[in-house]
Amino acid sequence: MMNGSTGRRPGGSGRVRAASAALCLFAGALTATAAGASPAAALTPPVAITADDLTTWQTNGIVWAMAARDGVVYAGGTFSTVRPPDAAAGTSEQPAVNFAAFDAATGAPTGCDLSFTLSSGTATVRALALSPDGGTLYAGGQFGAVNGVGVSNIAAVDTATCTPRQDFKIAVSATVRALDATEDTVYLGGDFNSVGGQTRNKFAAVTTGADLLPWTANADEVARAVEVTPDGQHVALGGDFFTVNGTTSHALAVVDATTGALTTSYPGFIPNTSTVQDLTTDATGLYTANEGTGGGVFDGRIAIDLDDYQQRWRDTCLGATQAVLVHSGVLYSGSHAHDCASMGGFPDQPRRHLLAQSVDDPTLLPWFPDTNDGIGEPVGPRVMAQTDKGGSHYLWVGGEFTTVNGAGQQGLTRFADGPDTGAPWVPNVSLSTVAPGKIDVQWQTSFDTDDGELTYRIYKDGAGTPVHTVSGYSLFWDRPQLKWTDTDVAAGETHSYRITASDGTNTSAKSPAQSATVASSTQAYPARVLSDGASLYWRYDEGTSTFAADTTGGLNNGFLRNAPAYRQTPAAIAGDSTAIGFDGASEYAYSNKRHTQPTRFSVETWIKTTTTRGGKIIGFGNLTMQNSTRFDKHVYMTDTGRLVFGVYSGGRRTVTTTGSYNDGAWHHVVATQGPAGVALYVDGQVRASNFLYTSNENYPGYWRVGGDNLANWANRPTSNFFAGQIDETAVYPTALSASTVSAHYALRTGE
Repeated sequence: MMNGSTGRRPGGSGRVRAASAALCLFAGALTATAAGASPAAALTPPVAITADDLTTWQTNGIVWAMAARDGVVYAGGTFSTVRPPDAAAGTSEQPAVNFAAFDAATGAPTGCDLSFTLSSGTATVRALALSPDGGTLYAGGQFGAVNGVGVSNIAAVDTATCTPRQDFKIAVSATVRALDATEDTVYLGGDFNSVGGQTRNKFAAVTTGADLLPWTANADEVARAVEVTPDGQHVALGGDFFTVNGTTSHALAVVDATTGALTTSYPGFIPNTSTVQDLTTDATGLYTANEGTGGGVFDGRIAIDLDDYQQRWRDTCLGATQAVLVHSGVLYSGSHAHDCASMGGFPDQPRRHLLAQSVDDPTLLPWFPDTNDGIGEPVGPRVMAQTDKGGSHYLWVGGEFTTVNGAGQQGLTRFADGPDTGAPWVPNVSLSTVAPGKIDVQWQTSFDTDDGELTYRIYKDGAGTPVHTVSGYSLFWDRPQLKWTDTDVAAGETHSYRITASDGTNTSAKSPAQSATVASSTQAYPARVLSDGASLYWRYDEGTSTFAADTTGGLNNGFLRNAPAYRQTPAAIAGDSTAIGFDGASEYAYSNKRHTQPTRFSVETWIKTTTTRGGKIIGFGNLTMQNSTRFDKHVYMTDTGRLVFGVYSGGRRTVTTTGSYNDGAWHHVVATQGPAGVALYVDGQVRASNFLYTSNENYPGYWRVGGDNLANWANRPTSNFFAGQIDETAVYPTALSASTVSAHYALRTGE
């Protein structure tokens, strides 16, 4: 394995590896039958490792390589000192020249001190691997001496005495980046073209006594990973190469463990713009970590069945995967993933550096500790290793990061199978009273870094006992709305509600109390919106939160970004509660759900503004955390206050009002598309239309309110973002009729 993490699988054919014991499931693991759980939740296995990082010593540089066994973790890289947890860079440091060894259970140095040096240039350790019995640690990289003993980019260390073996010396012409070892053979990969004075291009094999073997697997570009299969019969190769022994096989190949002859090639399997950075195996699978540059890259993970070396699954996350490791049926990975929407994961979110998946399914599991990118290239995590000690299992991560879970921590971190100490986020709550005799309690599901299934308890009027308990599944990018209706209320009564979220071990604080007065009669405007079939309806009556509650049964809540101004009054509709204000610079809302292309639709909202910079009011876009790269089905305001409705169908098709609506008054805006074309209504009347525009661009996306890209659209305003107040936003799966639009506007007085 690249970077040499060991102790991960049963051995075979002279290859003995310690198998990880199965771990008991901790409290809060996923349940398949919990109310509100998504279908994905029922299919995913539990993640035995918590997301809570443990106190660990740090390095002052990059950790490129790790190996672990019997409670000891060896780390190599490009660094010169280590320091205690919480110590700032440059303080409390002790020498550690490109190598250190740590107690897996305490995170502290063991006292095994080795110095990897080079007479000129920068020395670095890029690969570590342990012999099956743990007695020898093999190290590769770019170095010329270990504790003053001359070597040539590869060395063997006696782990009992922590001293370099004098009997293991062979010249390797350039950097060694990957190592793996059996009882009698050490496989290596890297930049070299010569080993022991003989030609070996990028890959080679030597005996445990450092004699060059005839094994030949010549590659044309850099080698980055070697992994012996559990049966000892084959070696998987990874790197930048395009050929192995003259046969086309890009980035990945499988060769015979005795001869190096190519047994499985992969032409066209991985794009030419991508490479394999790491490999690992379990009893049935081979798993790859991939990185790419340029267009059409593949940055995710691939699972390959060992019985036929064919693909089991692949994910398509973007974000340069560097390291993979298997434990208890879960594939852990280190990357800087930033977009997994193509495989049903998170869309364009800030980078996430640690992920988990089932070895049988690429669906992302609820395990989201995080690092930053850090120093160097940068990527963040570079290597993983695992070992047991004292009945606990430890997962170590090394790399170039300088923070872990938001706190300062450089180069190294570790996680274990317990205890789970992180509580879920406090739920965001909203109340609705459209009709008499009930209060709808709506909330945005919470997020917990290592649990998807959470239990919610609702407390009414300050009571200590919950009036309702329900479970729901959520992830940081997918926090679906849940709803409970309290019918034990009477017209005119005022009641308050608070909600907690629990992972079974830890419980959040109660949400701030929200109060509502039960309606005495049905509210005419929202009742009409609902009866006319709205599939999304945001009323913006929340307090300070990131949540726009959906009043429809679709529970398609909105995420509010960059803290727009809540509780703006007066609202657009008489008798309504509040509106929301956007600053015209960065504030907007987007739908939690990703939608397929709506072929016919209506968007409806109320606006009030005096802006002279225009901006998007509502639209459909393919991204959530940044401006979309595909965007249409939108209404925007020009700098002069005119309104434009546009769809893309072989070109940008727009209709524009002749009047301006930036006069500081509330205006009702509806845009529709269907078989009769497009129509733009303002204040109950058609202001612009075109019967020819019956189609729009086909892509999955999100409804966005308050801002998104407007590049290259007609009469593009100065700002992409709308400065003003917005209220009562609704989306319909049909084109509303002119009479229906007029009826909605007529209800503005609450009649």
